[in-house]
Amino acid sequence: MVDGCCESPVLSVIRTVAETGSTNADLIALARSGAEEGLWLRAERQTAGRGRQGREWVSPPGNLHASTLVRLRRTDPAAASLALVTAVAVAETARVYVPKSEAVTIKWPNDVLVEGAKVAGILLERADDAVVVGTGVNLVGHPDLPDRPTTDLGAHGSAVEATAFLETLAETFARWLARWRGEGLAPVRHRWLEMAHPVGTALTARLPDGDAVEGLFDGLDSDGALVLRLADGTRRVIHAGDVFLV
Repeated sequence: MVDGCCESPVLSVIRTVAETGSTNADLIALARSGAEEGLWLRAERQTAGRGRQGREWVSPPGNLHASTLVRLRRTDPAAASLALVTAVAVAETARVYVPKSEAVTIKWPNDVLVEGAKVAGILLERADDAVVVGTGVNLVGHPDLPDRPTTDLGAHGSAVEATAFLETLAETFARWLARWRGEGLAPVRHRWLEMAHPVGTALTARLPDGDAVEGLFDGLDSDGALVLRLADGTRRVIHAGDVFLV
């Protein structure tokens, strides 16, 4: 038995506000003032929502804009791997509400797609001994972006409201967080790969330094980094960057 493998999921507490700038920013402040793990904050509308690398996240009413926090423990896996935990939880929740559940997939590092179009994004931010996990899910509308296709769950037959989606998500996230904490990253990685695009999918990774790497998806390494098989047969491990389906 792995130490802590049978730990019960943390009870989730959901707070909802009509409007705020950013649920992540609010949770960072609450984390630093002693808020406990399991707290979720949902805003019906965000005025300063943001995504990875400082991008704006459009947050119209009806979509889900929510954040939670995880209090890190000395024995926890690497904090960055919470991106995989969250992606699994969001994808599993979306599959509950989309009639064609197998159309919901995951793209590294933490995008959730429906039929290849982005439906959700995740932003992790550190606040001392806590990680704030922000999740945006397009439930009833989506922006048109110049560099990637986007969609919303409503366009795929779902009529779920944000409150119901978040209740399911909070429960699913707590269950996977308990497994991550008690069993390590391996079961999370396994489930992530089950829901990802197939091995051999052509991808382009845009790295932080501006370079682009093209290759075929070859899974994740043991730490959750992306592995690409290049044209010359070598394998390239990607730890950070934006990934696009070719």
